[in-house]
Amino acid sequence: MLFVSQAPLERLQAFKRRMGWSFPWASAAGSDFNFDLGFSSSEEQTREWVGPMLEQLPPIAARNAGETGTDLVGYLTESFGFSAFVLEGGTVYQTYSAGARGVEFLMSYYGILDRTPKGRNEGDAFQVWIRRHDEYGG
Repeated sequence: MLFVSQAPLERLQAFKRRMGWSFPWASAAGSDFNFDLGFSSSEEQTREWVGPMLEQLPPIAARNAGETGTDLVGYLTESFGFSAFVLEGGTVYQTYSAGARGVEFLMSYYGILDRTPKGRNEGDAFQVWIRRHDEYGG
């Protein structure tokens, strides 16, 4: 498994060290890789689809945008997704791809929380309870 992000490699490596992660992480910065997969879009494309619902987005979107040093539209130009590829006879084939709700299978904690009495207990604060391991108070 390989993780790919649009950020420059130096920034990815610094965050990886902060989190104590050891998985392989590559940068697609300066390439069309994430755009070709549909996981990145230009600011113009993003404004087009997000414009009518900008004020209705959950609070986590604005929080994440601020934490990544960009505005809401800039933040929404990057999305998450999952793709599988196979190398066969010297040719690379994409065998699977999913984004949005299609990647929840990677978030095993959701399945656990969804089976508890209060579920995710998000209320109006959709996903704002999620923090990085070094952001919790003592």
